[in-house]
Amino acid sequence: MITKRIIPCLDVKEDKVVKGVKFKNHKIVGSILDLAEKYSDDGADELVFYDISASTKGAIVNRDWVSRIAEVINIPFCVAGGIKTLDDAREILNLGADKISINTPALDNPKLIKQLSNEFGSQCVVIGMDVKIIDNKAYLFAKTGSEKTAYSTDILATDWIVKVQELGAGEVVVNAMGQDGVKNGYDIELLQSLESKCSIPMIASGGAGGPDDFINVFNQTDVDGALAASIFHRNEFSVGQIKEALKANKINVRI
Repeated sequence: MITKRIIPCLDVKEDKVVKGVKFKNHKIVGSILDLAEKYSDDGADELVFYDISASTKGAIVNRDWVSRIAEVINIPFCVAGGIKTLDDAREILNLGADKISINTPALDNPKLIKQLSNEFGSQCVVIGMDVKIIDNKAYLFAKTGSEKTAYSTDILATDWIVKVQELGAGEVVVNAMGQDGVKNGYDIELLQSLESKCSIPMIASGGAGGPDDFINVFNQTDVDGALAASIFHRNEFSVGQIKEALKANKINVRI
């Protein structure tokens, strides 16, 4: 039986971890290194770091904290933020990251997915999918690090998830923008609509409010992992508590 992954997400802005609601009103919640070490010690399976301001400013994630993360945790971690070229990705991976994640750069230049996969292996290439439901259709959004820059691409999530797999992506993170920070559960319907078209690992993101939300998403969809931020940053639940609840419900996790 495949072990399900619990993945704390750390949105980074100006070298601090922040959190908003529905991609708006971000507030500082803590130190990158302190939270990374805390979640690693608490049993997280991996961590994801999104530099939410990098792509909106045409910059790349700050190399300094990437290298320092590798020194304080011993679990895999993924980094996203303005990675637009092979050289960008190579530098981040050489600093210790296990995976790189791209969203807007992939939408702007889909060939980048294939280039990254050919150079570093598909296991290193994660596609972030920021999805918003409009008129009952799921559209991809780009430059979502700021509400001032976010825009709809008019690309349907179902079409994009097929295309990124063809180009060599090794994993997708499906982030339901309408659920972000709301804590009323993952968008099960969205995930179910995509899973039949997805043959690579899919990670659910957006909406975790407690153990039941993790139990529901693993019982009702085929996702390989669940990403969460607010409940961990605000100490409402620990990674360990979530895993104990999953284990009690016969969902296979690494304890």
